[in-house]
Amino acid sequence: MAVKAMDLFEAYNQDKLPKDQGYVISSFFSDTSAYSIYEVVSYSGVKAIYLTETGLTFQTNGKKLHILVEPASYPNKAIEPYVRSNTEQIPKRFNELETLTAKNESRIMIAKKPVDSFSSFTILRPSGINFALVFYNLPDLYDSLGTFFEKTLNKEAGIPQSDAKKGAKKIAEIVQKTMSFKGEFE
Repeated sequence: MAVKAMDLFEAYNQDKLPKDQGYVISSFFSDTSAYSIYEVVSYSGVKAIYLTETGLTFQTNGKKLHILVEPASYPNKAIEPYVRSNTEQIPKRFNELETLTAKNESRIMIAKKPVDSFSSFTILRPSGINFALVFYNLPDLYDSLGTFFEKTLNKEAGIPQSDAKKGAKKIAEIVQKTMSFKGEFE
């Protein structure tokens, strides 16, 4: 059975990073609550990948999709995500996000469109419980992404199972629709 995903830095050290097409998912969890930010990056046609002090830099174009999870107790719900504090911000306004409200009043906010990254991008080295995973472009990729997000939304972000499933399905749909390797990536 083929490996579907791997820790990004481990894959780099073992020279197992896909150079043609891949997806990287990074997480940024709050130390004090279930507030979570996920970034999904798709890339293709890598010219170079190198380690820096802060992370792993890919010399290629990419697309980055932001996902934000707010617990019900989050005090700054009314503040647009792009103007929140550095550790809580994503470069999106409310009207650029698909918002799902869970039974426990937590909110999952998914960017409707990814941000284009031209020439290069850096994936930060995770610390604490954060992670950076590379997903391989296999036939069941979008199912794997859905399953992964269902588990992490439920376990790490505290979203009830049925809502985690809905959120994960929506994330996988947006990734497939806006970040697949068709058109400009071919």
